[in-house]
Amino acid sequence: MFSLRACLLLVSLALTSAAATVDSCPGYVASNLVQSDTAFTADLKLAGPPCNAYGRDLTDLRLLVEYQTVTRLHIKIYDAAQEVYQVPTSVLPRPDASSSCLAADASIQFVIAPNPFSFAVQRKGSLETIFNTSGSALIFESQYLRLRTALPQNPNIYGLGEHTDPFRLNTTNYTRTLWSRDAYEIPSGTNLYGNHPVYFEHRLDSNETHGVFLLNSNGMDIKINNTAADGQYLEYNTLGGVIDLYVLAGPGPFDVATQYSQVVGNAVMMPYWGFGFHQCRYGYRDYLDVAEVVANYSKADIPLETMWTDIDYMDARKVFTLDPLRFPLEKMRELVGYLHDHNQHYIVMVDPAVAYQNYDAFNKGADAGIFMKTSNGSIYKGVVWPGVTAFPDWFNQNTQAYWNGEFDTFFSATNGVDIDALWIDMNEASNFCTWPCNDPEGFAAENGFPPPPPPVRTAPRPIPGFPPDFQPPSTSHRIKRQTAAGSMMGLSGRDYINPPYMIRNAAGSLSNHTIFTDLVHANGLIEYDTHNLYGTSKSTPRFDTALIILHPDRTFRIVMSSASREAMLSRRPDKRPMVITRSTFAGAGAKVGHWLGDNTSTWKQYRISIAEMLAFASIFQIPMVTAAQNDTVYIVFTDRNKVGSDVCGFAENGTETLCARWATLGAFYPFYRNHASIDTISQEFYRWPVVAQAARNAIKARYQLLDYIYTAMHQQTVDGTPLINPMWFLYPQDPNTFAIDLQFFYGMDLLVSPVTDENVTDVTIYLPNDHYYDFFTYEPIRGNGSNLTLTNVDYTAIPVHIRGGSIIPLRVDSANTTAALRMLDFNVLVAPGMDGAAKGSLYLDDGESLVQRATSEIMFAYDGTSLSMTGSFGYDM
Repeated sequence: MFSLRACLLLVSLALTSAAATVDSCPGYVASNLVQSDTAFTADLKLAGPPCNAYGRDLTDLRLLVEYQTVTRLHIKIYDAAQEVYQVPTSVLPRPDASSSCLAADASIQFVIAPNPFSFAVQRKGSLETIFNTSGSALIFESQYLRLRTALPQNPNIYGLGEHTDPFRLNTTNYTRTLWSRDAYEIPSGTNLYGNHPVYFEHRLDSNETHGVFLLNSNGMDIKINNTAADGQYLEYNTLGGVIDLYVLAGPGPFDVATQYSQVVGNAVMMPYWGFGFHQCRYGYRDYLDVAEVVANYSKADIPLETMWTDIDYMDARKVFTLDPLRFPLEKMRELVGYLHDHNQHYIVMVDPAVAYQNYDAFNKGADAGIFMKTSNGSIYKGVVWPGVTAFPDWFNQNTQAYWNGEFDTFFSATNGVDIDALWIDMNEASNFCTWPCNDPEGFAAENGFPPPPPPVRTAPRPIPGFPPDFQPPSTSHRIKRQTAAGSMMGLSGRDYINPPYMIRNAAGSLSNHTIFTDLVHANGLIEYDTHNLYGTSKSTPRFDTALIILHPDRTFRIVMSSASREAMLSRRPDKRPMVITRSTFAGAGAKVGHWLGDNTSTWKQYRISIAEMLAFASIFQIPMVTAAQNDTVYIVFTDRNKVGSDVCGFAENGTETLCARWATLGAFYPFYRNHASIDTISQEFYRWPVVAQAARNAIKARYQLLDYIYTAMHQQTVDGTPLINPMWFLYPQDPNTFAIDLQFFYGMDLLVSPVTDENVTDVTIYLPNDHYYDFFTYEPIRGNGSNLTLTNVDYTAIPVHIRGGSIIPLRVDSANTTAALRMLDFNVLVAPGMDGAAKGSLYLDDGESLVQRATSEIMFAYDGTSLSMTGSFGYDM
């Protein structure tokens, strides 16, 4: 008996074998060209017989071009019937186009060639072309889109994530696949957890930068190549959706960063304490284990701000449960109470998959009808940690209320586990069951899900500082993890399982190890189109746009990260939620932070973590994933008036020297957490003497700088100026900086240059033509655009340099908690530039309120003789 999926596969194979090559596709002809003061429209008609290379050619398209701002051009190509799926505005609200600029005033212009249709975008003054589709026909089919732009030779391109490839992308025979995947050990050259189809391109000849964002959530291959026949190009190959481009004119890299933030939303502000040091491990066997780690950090005199617990706390890995023997509620409340009494914090993991078992979380979800369903109406089953699971449908209008209810009950401050923030995992969504997963129950049983818990035990030794019931009686391979015109819900009749064009998904089939892509959401959208949105953020609509009016049934749908943020707000309406998620899509930073996934304890991944951090903070707008007239650093004493990689690595066993180096580097991530896997040696910082001292030194520096970090984070939430910056952002005229991804600027003023090789105590760094000071000794160093080798860099140290012309606020000392840190006075460090002047800023608020009653925004300026402070001083310290 043939199954439906088997039939679809045969149809797909027949279509592919009979299809003409893409080279025979006819392209389109533009007609009815209409130019207004602020926009341009045209009709596009298929120029010849359809090629049907990877689906059905659409014969009638529409072109819309909007001059939205002086520096932002919106180009949209979509089907005339408006049936093809488009990213819902509930997931990513569109920028307000009601205040469009005049085309005559824009810094870039749209140029069209009607027959055959192609278009280009040029800078007005120089007529430099920054996007050009001529020479390659547009292909717009039911399951395949192709759009190619020419590039200059040897281009400098950054972005297109998530990946673990170099920060500056390879431009020959390079394919970046976007399709969310549970990517254990984050292998390079593959699709990973998140999807950010945006790139920045910097051109040396003009010293100008521009950005291009394709708003499309379908799976895609983005190819960059240079061939004799086609020259240098970048090519989008998507499995559906529409062409929805935002071209950002810059002209500088910081300009492009702020312009992109205006499209996808500014990053969300995180609580002050969230920038402290965090500790976690998959494999803490019980509450005693967790408590002992807390006590050991205190004993070792290493500040610990936040303790985390992985899925170990759950009863047989079921979300919204506690293991009654190893993590009983009364002991968990004692543990959290202890942390709160000591001004520390607590975070646990929540996965999206709900165990398909007779317990409250599943029963309530089933009764509310919020789980993903198969075509026959039954609940779709996968396999994750607890065994057979159901998956919430984030586009179901009842899901938010369900999710809020589970959070309000399980994480209740009065009778639950009173967490301070949230950690989301497995939200690609991950599904352990291998396609086609015809027997999830059998797969779970055969592969040991849920895994057996460790033996129950009593306290093996005293835990200093904890109450008597935490003391001994005698003393009192993680696998980790049909439509109407105008609906824009997606074309019917598509092959959702085996599309004719197959992207280079490292997992193979689109549905392998994830939710089946032929499932239909409650609002009618297909998982095939929305897979890359499952784990990311829905945003509250920012503008009354036409698209929102066209989609009233989709305006208030949600996806997991945003649903979890709203659930945290339901618990604590006045506090900033901190939600750290694994899977992201463009715009996720407006709601959540990101950790870089299940990395390994290797030098290679230690190094690549820097490039990942740079991409998320400076390109993708998810920050919470630098001669002289005067060589003197001035310290002025004043009265008081998040992206990160798993530090020391998650998988595989690390070494003392690697962990020491990583402890110092991690202190200069926005989000600073040590995390390890269950099958590795313990790697808490106190386990090795050298690592312990490295952590003390690094945390001292980080905590003294915490208000500098907080100020930079605040600025990114205001206008998109990145918290973390690649060197070329500050020195775009210096080609030596373009490929550097082992040094970076923390904020605008601190150049961090870690040792990145094993078993060495020297590092060769690059210093552009500028003035610098050693952060720890204040020794002046004149950069002249060349390399400098630093020797005798101890394993407990990290080279950091202040960029001349900077003023940096510093706490006078470090502290054991951020609450204690906020009680300390400030020093103001003045590092004059080559002109003898310097400037800086300081932002102050209460560190946690969602709405601030008072803030201070202070601007410092030094003119070579005197220091001045201006701004607002509303926050009373």
